Amino acid sequence: MKHFELKTYLDDIYARFPEADGKPVIGITGNYEDLTCKLGQGYYQSVVAAGGVPLVIPPVDSADVIINTLDRIDGLILSGGGDINPLWAGEEPSPLLHGINKERDLPELLIARLAYNRQLPILGICRGIQTLAVAFGGKVSQDIGATCTIKHSQDADRSEPTHSVKIEPDSLISVAYRATEMSVNSFHHQAVSDPGPLFRTVATAPDGIIEAMESNEYKSILGVQWHPECLADGLPLFQWLVGEAASYRAAHRVHDRVLTLDTHCDTPMFFPEGIHFDQRDPKILVDLQKMTEGRQDATIMVAYLPQPTDHPTAFADRIFDKIEEIVAQNSAHIALARTPDDLWINKHRGLKSIMLGIENGIALDGQLQNLQHFHDRGIVYMTLCHNGDNDICDSASRSNATHGGVSAFGEQVIHEMNRLGILVDMSHAGEKSFYDALDISRVPIVCSHSSSRALCDHPRNLTDDQMRALAAKGGVAQTTIYNGFLRRDGQATILDVLAHLEHAIQVMGIDHVGLGTDFDGDGGVPGLANSSELLNFTRQLLARRYSEADIQKIWGGNFLRVMRQAQENEKMK
Repeated sequence: MKHFELKTYLDDIYARFPEADGKPVIGITGNYEDLTCKLGQGYYQSVVAAGGVPLVIPPVDSADVIINTLDRIDGLILSGGGDINPLWAGEEPSPLLHGINKERDLPELLIARLAYNRQLPILGICRGIQTLAVAFGGKVSQDIGATCTIKHSQDADRSEPTHSVKIEPDSLISVAYRATEMSVNSFHHQAVSDPGPLFRTVATAPDGIIEAMESNEYKSILGVQWHPECLADGLPLFQWLVGEAASYRAAHRVHDRVLTLDTHCDTPMFFPEGIHFDQRDPKILVDLQKMTEGRQDATIMVAYLPQPTDHPTAFADRIFDKIEEIVAQNSAHIALARTPDDLWINKHRGLKSIMLGIENGIALDGQLQNLQHFHDRGIVYMTLCHNGDNDICDSASRSNATHGGVSAFGEQVIHEMNRLGILVDMSHAGEKSFYDALDISRVPIVCSHSSSRALCDHPRNLTDDQMRALAAKGGVAQTTIYNGFLRRDGQATILDVLAHLEHAIQVMGIDHVGLGTDFDGDGGVPGLANSSELLNFTRQLLARRYSEADIQKIWGGNFLRVMRQAQENEKMK
């Protein structure tokens, strides 16, 4: 091609495609052979045909390199290849084991785990499905020859399907292909024998060999034993991945612009146990790593006081001291915040934010002046009670109807909280206490972590009448993700969280809802198990066609509106 022809060609391309970053980028792990990173053309051609941009990932076992790679892609394909060393699964090699590819094992096990933590959509193909199993506690049969009754290593051309598979009707594959049975190609002597705790089997061969598995946590992770990149009808799986990657990319862009606030976590309860907040600590659900992975900007950490507590004011102070110590140790990454403006400033500085709250008004130790003390320490709300009545009000749980609602002292507490600009939080409060607080408070009240009683009949949840009364006074109710407040039976999931949220929206309107996870206070369900998974919440909202403005309201905007109102009320005194 002559120079002027190339220029004309490029000019034409730029005229037709002014946006260079509109397509999701799909990383594909490369094979390794003869000191060369290789990749079959079917992989990248399928990604392009599905509307994505392929990027080949070489087998590098540096966590830093992998993390930087993952930050630049929107989806991941774990490609096919040789056997995985069974030592990675805690097994000795079978005599029937074929050639392993040690250059790929550690890099791909690492990238699978790190991509999972970042909620990246993943498609595992052949060796890739086995990598997913080994990476997440499943098992791989080193050779299926003794159990299979059909040929799984075909001699026919790679484009030729040679056996059938049955597909679960409610699976991602079934939706992608609109079928519950299909024919596939087959080039393997190993197969997943146990999907492990995070996956479920969704397709099997006639002899029972597992042919596909998918996430049982409502995550965009799917593995198949066949090679769809070689089949004429293989495109739907790549279209599924590119579509999920586009959703992932869109959620990231939303998080770039909105401020994400979880209004209740109990993580400080674990601080005395020597946790490492700057690392991905398995003992806690909220830490800097998980907040970063889930694109969470801020959380309100509470000083929870069990009932009874000796010297409760000092007890709460020790918790706040520890929070301040952790923030000081990690000041390059996190800061305290007292106002909505502080949160936005920290976000623009690239810092995560912690706000302070109190869960259980016994922290006052019966002394009204202690509210001024905690105000000076920076609390933004106080939950008036926990499980069991206290000297402020009656509780929703373990109540003896001690006061018949809010006590005389409790009324003084609410007035003083109004004066100081501290939000009155009525999560855990009994119904009469709730309505009393609505009448007493001069500014809107909040429920920092309360779900809907209409969907789960638990006294800790709010009735529809309570929700309507709360909204009428300008308050907010933050849906919580504690399993027992979402379902009375069985395991709740992220879908139950969305059901409670949308019921609250239907009853109260979009301006009166939000999310208060109760992480590290027994909060967390599949799909929203810790801070790293909060991006999934945004993806669900986008899938339900919520606007970015409404997503910001849900992600803390409503709560911060009420906080600002309370704090401005203080300034007017």
